[in-house]
Amino acid sequence: MTDDATHKHLPTVPAGKTRAAEPVRRVKPPVDPATLNHRALLGGDFWRRIPAYRDVDEATFLDYRWQMKHSVTKVDKLLATLQDLASADFIADMRDGFRRAPMAVRVSPYMLSLIDWDEPYADPIRRQFIPTGSELLPDHPELDLDSLHEQEDAPVPGLTHRYPDKALFLALDTCPVYCRFCTRSYAVGLDTDEYEKVSLKPTNDRWEAAFEYIASRPELEDIVISGGDAYNLRSDHLKTIGERLLSLPNIRRFRFASKGPAVMPQKILTDDAWVDALTKLVERGRAVHKEVCLHTHFNHPNEITEISQRAMNKLFERGVTVRNQSVLQRGVNDSAAAMGLLVKRLSYVNVHPYYVYVHDLVKGVENLRTTVQTATEIEKQVRGLTAGFNTPVFVVDAPGGGGKRDAHSYDWYDRTTGVSVYRSPNVDADAYYCYFDPIDLLPEAGRARWADPAQHQAIIDEAVGNARTRPA
Repeated sequence: MTDDATHKHLPTVPAGKTRAAEPVRRVKPPVDPATLNHRALLGGDFWRRIPAYRDVDEATFLDYRWQMKHSVTKVDKLLATLQDLASADFIADMRDGFRRAPMAVRVSPYMLSLIDWDEPYADPIRRQFIPTGSELLPDHPELDLDSLHEQEDAPVPGLTHRYPDKALFLALDTCPVYCRFCTRSYAVGLDTDEYEKVSLKPTNDRWEAAFEYIASRPELEDIVISGGDAYNLRSDHLKTIGERLLSLPNIRRFRFASKGPAVMPQKILTDDAWVDALTKLVERGRAVHKEVCLHTHFNHPNEITEISQRAMNKLFERGVTVRNQSVLQRGVNDSAAAMGLLVKRLSYVNVHPYYVYVHDLVKGVENLRTTVQTATEIEKQVRGLTAGFNTPVFVVDAPGGGGKRDAHSYDWYDRTTGVSVYRSPNVDADAYYCYFDPIDLLPEAGRARWADPAQHQAIIDEAVGNARTRPA
């Protein structure tokens, strides 16, 4: 066979050009099964590990009314539930934590069943809901009870108007569970031994004042209905709020904010009236070209079980968009491994990871806060792990009312004193907002400066001064 015959099927290359090299085709090796761990959801009757739930059948455990009735609010009730699962030392520590907590305690049986009671101190779910005295650290000196100044931006009680086109409507002040790290511990939950709360009861007069303000501001297009927690709104309340907002010509979209799907997915499976009300609002919104969706709050992959998936499947079948907003917490999800698994697992159950908040300055939970640097490093690791629309943005909700800023968008960050400085042009173009890393995570020089109250204002002034003079 001649050379011409050998190459007769190759395309002719025009004079003066060279043929492109054959691409090197890289075939990825088989994946490590561990990389698919986001699909391994906890199933079965795992709640039977808790002595008080040993004889509870599935139908009972999936009843949201049973979950609400048996939620734990007192140490003695928790002890009766756990019996001999927790050590005497842990129980004594927990009693001290309950006594000193600024936030009321309420934990669902579902959440209690997901805690590893063999290692309760390290468990990421226990850390979020059940305080222990030994973990408590002094609050940062720049912290106050309403660190985001939501009440200062409230033209009427329970309605915060900070961004030009968006408002936050706090419809009520109760939740299915109470998170220790709640930004709104100034209002949410019952009064505690330490704090008397601002009242945001779901009254018609207060709601009407909010609706009238929203209708009077043509720039408002986006409303967040929160609290408290929209899960605790009755179905007729859900309908009332949703239909009123859909009737306002200026409103283009709103979302109900709820921790509920993460901590009590049973409600979605068994409270047909509530889910039907939400579904009808979504459908009516779609018919009038307005977006209605649900925002929820999973923080750790252990919170996502087969029950969670069944609940999210139900919402997905009904066309309800669900987005997630996590809080970055020390010892909970402050590693690339934990956050990466959370993002993948959320995506697997059709929940879009939307935000990860750098932990707000909240009283009584300094041990849960971590640094801005931790947030930016984890974000680098998470980005590219999955599709961009399922990749969360890491944000700092700037203390003092600056609103949400990308965590890495600071104008200045002093890692010795832990002060990061942000600007928020759409809130106040002239203001500088400071976030403060927890003091116990600072280098020795930074801890020493904060130990001297006379240095506090100087630390802040230095950081703001550096932000002002930083080249654009």
